[in-house]
Amino acid sequence: MDKPANTQFPVSAAVKARWSPRALKPESVPADQVRSLLEAARWTASAFNEQPWRFIVALRDETEEFERMLGCLVPGNQQWARNAGALILTVAREAFSRNGKPNGTARYDVGQAASALALQATELGLRVHQMAGIDGEKIRETYGVPEGFAPLTGIAIGYSGPLEELPEGLRGAETAPRERKPQSEFVFGRSWGDPAGW
Repeated sequence: MDKPANTQFPVSAAVKARWSPRALKPESVPADQVRSLLEAARWTASAFNEQPWRFIVALRDETEEFERMLGCLVPGNQQWARNAGALILTVAREAFSRNGKPNGTARYDVGQAASALALQATELGLRVHQMAGIDGEKIRETYGVPEGFAPLTGIAIGYSGPLEELPEGLRGAETAPRERKPQSEFVFGRSWGDPAGW
């Protein structure tokens, strides 16, 4: 299922096509494609080129590992993410490796890397759904995430699947029109809240 964005201004094809479905086909994503997504993330900009992101990955073919990672998601996400071809957990290193000082942009940088990953996935014909619904403490315990690193999000990657496979309560979001705030609500000019005049 495609749901291209109804943009006000021209954007790249990947930006227009990217969206976050839950209806996924229970089919494996090849490891080389997952590596391409992670390569896109690798080349993302970050403060001082710190690259504070860490990714924990489980491919669908690795049944035991996949189930272990699935168990780190909240139950509401488990019910549909079990059909993903791969799962990823994102983690941020909270201090700079260069001097040990707090990295105030670490989470921002991880978000940028995840965005690059999602756009690369779209170019490859894959779908990505990013999730805040994770169990951070379970991730720490399951994967031995050390202090100074913060589990942030989960990412489900796969191929579009049939709507009927989703629990009924989730189907509406899949078919609802995609909407976004107009730029006038978040692009300001001379003062806060004053839409840019150009």
